Amino acid sequence: MRETALTARQVNITYGAGTAAVPALRDVSLTFSPGCLALVMGPSGSGKTTLLSVLGCMLLPDQGDVHVRGQSVRALDEQRRGDLRRQNIGYVFQAFRLFRALSALDNVVLALDVAGESGRRARARAEEGLAAVGMAAKARLKPHELSGGEKQRVAIARALVNDPPIVLADEPTASLDWRAGEEIAIMLLRIAKERGKLVVVVTHDPRMTPFGQRIVKMEDGRVIEDMEAR
Repeated sequence: MRETALTARQVNITYGAGTAAVPALRDVSLTFSPGCLALVMGPSGSGKTTLLSVLGCMLLPDQGDVHVRGQSVRALDEQRRGDLRRQNIGYVFQAFRLFRALSALDNVVLALDVAGESGRRARARAEEGLAAVGMAAKARLKPHELSGGEKQRVAIARALVNDPPIVLADEPTASLDWRAGEEIAIMLLRIAKERGKLVVVVTHDPRMTPFGQRIVKMEDGRVIEDMEAR
């Protein structure tokens, strides 16, 4: 039986109430396995980012449930959901979300500090993480000294430094030039294939399409197509 990393079961979310109610997700059911780069695509307002928030345990569905490595999210209180999120999920964002006053290295160390690890070991692990994404030589630079692609590499190192089995990325190439965007797409695919992680990417960027091993298309809060690349 194929291992499951992440599952959404009949997830529904509605924003607003009464005549102002807007369905964001409608009966979405998806199962994701490790070692796969899955793309979630669709027009603006199709529910992509809401789905990512639900899969990332940041938003509870109105109906339905999400299971992270077999654990029901709905069955947990807020603190244990936070623990589940920290232990299992790394995040990559379009806007990088790096602290401007910190070096690339310290931005990665911060993720380890949040997880309870500090000191020399944390710095050594952060240095290894930056080296893995080709940023060892720029570890001491601050975000304003880095290109967009370099910032995203630091963000990916930060997302991976605690070795989560799941990586969720929200439009990770949208603000990058063509070459940098393609490099990030290649890197995310490599993370999935070589490190056996589930990588789920919300994107409207056509550069990502050739690298997706699975493509989920959404429209009006529904999954309208779910296919594995040949």
